[in-house]
Amino acid sequence: MALPFLPGNSRNKQLGKDRFHKSQHFDYSNGVPLLMGTEKPGIGGELLLGQEIKTKFSVYPKGEGSDLPAWVAFDKQALCFEAFCKEAETQARDETYRIRKFKIFFFLEDDTMQVVEPENKNSGIPHGTLIRRQRVPLPPPDDDQFYNIFHFNLNQQMVLYARTFTVTNCDSFTRNFLTKLGVILNIPATAPEDPHSRLLDKIEKSMTPLRPYERRDTLKQFLDHDREVLCFSCFWDDSESVFGDPHQLILHYYLSDDTVEILETITPNSGRDNPAKFLHRSKLPRHSAMMKQPGQMTDRTVLNVFDSNNQGKRYLLDSLKDDCYGDSDLRVGGEVNVWGRRVIITDCDDFTKEHYRSKYGIEEFTPLQYKGPVAPKPPRPVPPYNGFGSEEDSLSSCQGLLPKPPQKDFRKFMDKDRCGLESNILNFRAKTVTSDPVDRERVFVISFYLSDDSISVFERSQKNSGVLGGKFLERGRVKKPGQQLFKSQPSEYFTPQDLYVGATLVLNDKPFKLLDADEYTLNYMEKHAEEFPKANVGNILSKLRSIGEEKRSEIRKFLALSDPSKTGFIPYESFRGLMSGLDCVLSDHEVLVLARCFSQSEQQEADVGLMLAVAQDILRKKQTGRLSTKEVRSICKASHLPLPESLLTALLSKFADGDQIDFHAFLTGIDWVENAAPRVMPDDILKFGLNVRSDAGGAAVKKVNYSSLLNQVFGFIVNNNADPTTTAAS
Repeated sequence: MALPFLPGNSRNKQLGKDRFHKSQHFDYSNGVPLLMGTEKPGIGGELLLGQEIKTKFSVYPKGEGSDLPAWVAFDKQALCFEAFCKEAETQARDETYRIRKFKIFFFLEDDTMQVVEPENKNSGIPHGTLIRRQRVPLPPPDDDQFYNIFHFNLNQQMVLYARTFTVTNCDSFTRNFLTKLGVILNIPATAPEDPHSRLLDKIEKSMTPLRPYERRDTLKQFLDHDREVLCFSCFWDDSESVFGDPHQLILHYYLSDDTVEILETITPNSGRDNPAKFLHRSKLPRHSAMMKQPGQMTDRTVLNVFDSNNQGKRYLLDSLKDDCYGDSDLRVGGEVNVWGRRVIITDCDDFTKEHYRSKYGIEEFTPLQYKGPVAPKPPRPVPPYNGFGSEEDSLSSCQGLLPKPPQKDFRKFMDKDRCGLESNILNFRAKTVTSDPVDRERVFVISFYLSDDSISVFERSQKNSGVLGGKFLERGRVKKPGQQLFKSQPSEYFTPQDLYVGATLVLNDKPFKLLDADEYTLNYMEKHAEEFPKANVGNILSKLRSIGEEKRSEIRKFLALSDPSKTGFIPYESFRGLMSGLDCVLSDHEVLVLARCFSQSEQQEADVGLMLAVAQDILRKKQTGRLSTKEVRSICKASHLPLPESLLTALLSKFADGDQIDFHAFLTGIDWVENAAPRVMPDDILKFGLNVRSDAGGAAVKKVNYSSLLNQVFGFIVNNNADPTTTAAS
């Protein structure tokens, strides 16, 4: 009983199907609609009514899983067949055809084929790949299909692109693979003999000499002496020929193959072109005067040639003796015949000496002197300066056809350029040396830049002086006075050693007297005392020790009168006047350095509460808030705290515990909001003021410890309770 054709009672063919695409069967070709896909399936890939799809790829062999794709199961597997084809030869006289042998490779992963012809010596035919790897179609009328694995068998013909190949044999892998597929292989066949190959074999046999050449084994010599070269200095005198002159040569002897190479050394401005080589690397015969043409020199010769009617012709081949230079023929002082040129060996390098010393026991390597004394170079006078540009720039235009900018001392610039707090700039306070009362009161700041030895002058503005301050001299190198303008010698410029307190500088015909220097300049000059003689304390003390005994007694009397209270200290002005009147002629800078070395050092104990009160008062006015606690270096240098250096240094010393600082206690102490200190008076603030030398206008040294100076220079021990005039030398 049939079920009614209702939903749920009949089998749905579309159930579980997920492909419903429609294949395209028609297309346009040259504007004409044509049926392009006769084998394309219907909707969703299903075959049409009465349609059959031919297999285009090989099947899996027995024993292989069918779940793997072909490109995985047959990866790097190929079948190899031996085949030949017969080609008609129409251009040769002795043959009508040729037999060409090939190898056919069939790749199982994608059913592609490749036909390769092995190389055959002297065949005259280009070999290699005949058909590149591709899918090869069957011959017509089945040209819509391709060759697969079942089209191959032994002793049968295959047509590949209109060329007929006969398969003769295969390898063992191919035989086993086809046997597993059930293919019954035919009996292997042999390729017919090629007439052209037979002719080539006959010609090759006829070319065999009656007596084979002797084999010379040079591999051992090459392996033992590879990259070992003897180097000689040579000399060839060609002055007898027209326009000839002596030649300096370098001879290289290669121990690996006994070859010689000669190079020529061309001196500059000799008028000769520099050739690649004087003699190319080759063996050098001993008794040859002319170069041989190619083919004139052979390793063998024919001896005892005779012709007889009964016995025929007879030849005897003999090897020629290698009459070429060896390493034993080369030595210092010897001669070498280089194709008729007499070359004398004059010297050799150390490796060559060691080679002859170890192999031949030669110890004499005295070089030959063939050169005369070297002529001195003619002087190259420099033309005088013409006034255009700088002297260095004008001089560079005389040193070559292409002028180059003068080179600067880059290393000095990197060492002496500004780096952090190190400015490397020497600042001096100066005044002009003039009789004009207005210019006499003008104050200048002369800055010397150590990075490039340049000088700049800046004038300070003064109220009610009638002179505008500002830049007085642009930064640049300044020449010393008293030099000619147009001369050949380079001009002398001011150096750092020319600037010191008390010196007079003439800058562009304007005299300046250096009166004072800032603290950084004095510290820098004292730190680099080997560069600045005026700041060298050792030199200054040596000058003082050269004073006579009478002057020493006068010094003691003067010091006793200058220090009536017998404290051991005298004012700086009195000390300066005393040093200026001595016979040793000390400059103002040397007196200042000596006073700084023996200045009064008084450590006054400050009240911590008073210091905190002053700090809070300044911070309350500045309204800067709390101090940053990130880095100790920023605190010590007060990069964010607007306090005087003396006050900040004293505070940090009080809150320091070794190398560490208690930041919490320090911040709590300077916090004027939470820990307010009592109000301070203006006089208390002045106690911690910053003394700036450039603004003070006078010496920062107030008192000098003359007792320590006398003890170190003259050996006097001063007793403060006794009369210095009666003090004896220790």
